[in-house]
Amino acid sequence: MQGQSKRQPLRPKSLEGRQPALLVLADGTAFSGFAIGASGRAVGEVVFNTGMSGYQEVLTDPSYHGQVVTFTSPHIGNYGVNDDDGESTRIHAVGTIIRDLARRPSNHRSRIGFEEWLIEQNVVGICEIDTRSLTRHLREQGVVMGVIAHGVGPKDADEVLSELAKHPSYEQIDHVEKVASTSPVRVTSASGDPWKGALAMAPVDESETVDGLHVVVIDFGVKFNILRHLLDRDITVTLVPRSVDDDTLEALAPTGVLFSNGPGDPARMKPLLDRVRSISLRYPTTGICLGHQLLASAFGGRTYKLPYGHRGPNQPVLDSQDRSVAITSQNHGYSVERESFPECLQITSVNLNDDTVAGFSHRDHPIIAVQYHPEAGPGPRDAAEFFDKFVNAMRDGA
Repeated sequence: MQGQSKRQPLRPKSLEGRQPALLVLADGTAFSGFAIGASGRAVGEVVFNTGMSGYQEVLTDPSYHGQVVTFTSPHIGNYGVNDDDGESTRIHAVGTIIRDLARRPSNHRSRIGFEEWLIEQNVVGICEIDTRSLTRHLREQGVVMGVIAHGVGPKDADEVLSELAKHPSYEQIDHVEKVASTSPVRVTSASGDPWKGALAMAPVDESETVDGLHVVVIDFGVKFNILRHLLDRDITVTLVPRSVDDDTLEALAPTGVLFSNGPGDPARMKPLLDRVRSISLRYPTTGICLGHQLLASAFGGRTYKLPYGHRGPNQPVLDSQDRSVAITSQNHGYSVERESFPECLQITSVNLNDDTVAGFSHRDHPIIAVQYHPEAGPGPRDAAEFFDKFVNAMRDGA
């Protein structure tokens, strides 16, 4: 029609007024997007998680400390954030990368929207990134350090890249000291039901007598769901720092010991390996993720960094003994070399995607460990029976 102006395409409402933002990788690759979350910059190892849901559990997992998490699922924030599903009390990832930010949460359990949560937790993010292209780049080139910067564009890529020169690499940082317990605490369920509400943590009462099974969790950045699974099996749970001494451990009189998951390069924990070995030979012991790597290393195994790691659900694991397959959730960037396993350890499971070691046991002592996360519930709960195996090992050793 004459006189009618050409209609301009509408910008998505969620992007109106947003600052531009830039993601720059250490190899110089840059991606333009828009700022979300807290204002500023975030520097960390850029990784990707393939889960279609669970963004709250991922970002609060202490194992992601020091990392910038890319979500391959295109829509993030749809169901908001609640008070019950966190794997710790705060976000541990230093930043997040997403494709589309949900305009509003839609779930009766939601307390706060995704972006409001990032702001509340002072976490920097970027949206409208081609996360498919970024993920393919990381798969082909391997994970790298990167920077999210708000208020800049492509012309500023070199200046943003210079930020990395001032920052240590992921492997150079002791991430565990930033996420783990610093003193012994007793863990209980505040509501009486470990699956509802918060977990309570109080200083250990040395005069308290523990009846039944008692697991001491040596904390490298433990996920709450590991503690919930133990509590659900009527186990008394005490959380202690990695520096726990023999006198303290013996005074606690554990029935068993669990070496937890946690962030960082397991090679940084080399000074602990003699004690890891000594403890595991005295008590029925299990290890999950980083705990798995430390136990294997304590008996002579060697760890190495995977090109882009395993981060996400639906990871098939084959039991080497009964040939059953469990669908597991995983989050690790390191693995134990199959060829390095000593004769005293036997491999009990493997990841069917790449044939990496997913679990082992000791031939003569009640020591079992897994590289995956048996506590996770992404849908399938195939792996949860791992905790029952640990309970049986403790009862047999009691």
